[in-house]
Amino acid sequence: MATTVPLAYQNGTGVPEWLNKGDNAWQMVAATVVGLQSMPGLVILYGSIVKKKWAVNSAFMALYAFAAVLICWVTWAYKMSFGDQLLPFWGKAGPALGQKFLIKHAIVPETVHNFNNGTVETSAAEPLYPMATLVFFQFVFAAITPILLAGALLGRMNIKAWMAFVPLWLTFSYTVGAFSLWGGGFLFQWGVIDFAGGYVIHLSSGVAGFTAAYWVGPRLQKDRERFPPNNVLLMLTGAGFLWLGWCGFNGGAPYAANLVSSMAVLNTNICAATSLLVWTCLDVIFFKKPSVIGAVQGMITGLVCITPGAGVVQGWAAIVMGVLSGSIPWFTMMIVHKKSALLQKVDDTLAVLHTHAVAGLLGGALTGLFAEPTLCGLFLAVTNSKGAFYGDGMQFVKQIVAAAFIIGWNIVVTSIIMLVIQCFIPLRMPDEHLLIGDDAVHGEEAYALWGDGEKYDDTKHGFCDETQHDKLDGTTALGLTIEL
Repeated sequence: MATTVPLAYQNGTGVPEWLNKGDNAWQMVAATVVGLQSMPGLVILYGSIVKKKWAVNSAFMALYAFAAVLICWVTWAYKMSFGDQLLPFWGKAGPALGQKFLIKHAIVPETVHNFNNGTVETSAAEPLYPMATLVFFQFVFAAITPILLAGALLGRMNIKAWMAFVPLWLTFSYTVGAFSLWGGGFLFQWGVIDFAGGYVIHLSSGVAGFTAAYWVGPRLQKDRERFPPNNVLLMLTGAGFLWLGWCGFNGGAPYAANLVSSMAVLNTNICAATSLLVWTCLDVIFFKKPSVIGAVQGMITGLVCITPGAGVVQGWAAIVMGVLSGSIPWFTMMIVHKKSALLQKVDDTLAVLHTHAVAGLLGGALTGLFAEPTLCGLFLAVTNSKGAFYGDGMQFVKQIVAAAFIIGWNIVVTSIIMLVIQCFIPLRMPDEHLLIGDDAVHGEEAYALWGDGEKYDDTKHGFCDETQHDKLDGTTALGLTIEL
C-alpha cells in the first residue's frame, strides 16, 4: 500500500530534504526560552534583588549586554566560536549574516574530531535545520554569559566601562572557551565533557565576574553592609524565568528533539529542586528560618551543577549532584567566604563566584565521575567516553585540567581587558553617583516608593503626619498619604 507523505514534509519552497520541522521547531523554541532567561528573566531578577536606587542600572546592564552580544555574535564572534580553526583554542573570525551561509544545512562544529593519527573518529554533527537556527541558538548562550558575570559588578560599575567591556570580553574570552570545548578545539578533541556550558558559561562567568569585581573595586561601605532587595516577589518571577528557561538551555544542547534532550530536561529539574531543598534545609538548621534569597541561590547552584552533564548522567546521579550543589556552594558562601581575607576584600555583589564558578566546577568534576557510557554514546563525538564510576578515571582528570584552563584564561584575559578599559574610562562610578544611584546615572528611577527597601521603624524614623510624609529619610513620597 502506498503511503502519503504529509504536505508539511513534501519538498517545496523553504523545505529542503534535510529539514526536519520538529527538530527545527524545538531548537528555535529552546533558543527562545534560553533568551527569556536573560530578557526578561535576569533583567527582572537583577532589577529586583538590588537596592531600589540601583534597580534601573542593574536591569539595564543585562538589557544592554543582550543586545550588544547579538550584533558582535553575527558580525564576527560566532565563527570565532564554531567556525574553521585558527588556533587550537580559537576559530577564524567572520560574519554570519549572508543568506548563502544562513540557509544552508547546519554543521557543528566545523572542525571535526579526529583520532591521534589524524583520521576522522566522528564526523561533524549535521542537525536537521538551517545554520540560522544554530547561530541564534548559540547566541542566547553567548548573551547570558556576560549577563551572569554582571551579577558580580552590580551597584558600582561605570555603565560606560560596562558598555566597552561586553564586546571585548565576548571576543577574547567567551569565544576561546566555546571553541576549545564545543567548536572542535583542543579540549573538544581530547574528550572533555561540557554538555551545555558548565565550563563555557558558568565557570567562566563566575571566575571572570570575581576578577572584574576585584579591578572595579567595592560598593560604598553602607551598601556592602546592607543591600536589601527592593522587590522579593519580582525577584522570584525572574528566578522562575531562569529555572524553566533552563529546559531549553540543557534540552537544546543535543541539537535535536531526541532521547538525550528528554534526559537533559528531566535531570535539570531534578537537580535544581534537590539543590533548592538542601540549601533551604541548611538555612533552617543554621539560621533558624528559610531564606527566599537562599532558596533562589540553591536553585541556581543546582541548575549550574547539572549543566555540564545533564544529558549524560542518570537520574539518581542528578539527585546526588543536587545534594552536593545545595551544600558545597552553601558552605563556601556562608563559611569559607566569611573567613577568607581575599574573598572578603573582593565585592562580589551576587556571589557569582560561589553560585556559578564553584557550582560549575563541581558539576564538571561530578560529570567526570557519573557520565554514563550509553548516554555518552548517544551524544559525544569522542567514542567510548564514560565517567570514573564506569571505569575511566582519566575522564575525571580531563575535567579538572579543562577547568584549570578556563579559570586561568579568564583571570588573565579579564584582568587585561579591565586594565585597558581603565586607561580610557574609570571602572567605578564616583562616590557622589554611588550615593544617589539610578537618578545620577540614568536620570531615571524604577518607582517612587519610600525607604530603599527598609522597613518603617518609628523608633528610628520618628512619628510622621501628613505634612511630614514627604521628608522621610530624605526621600519623596510623591503624594503618598501615610496614616498611623
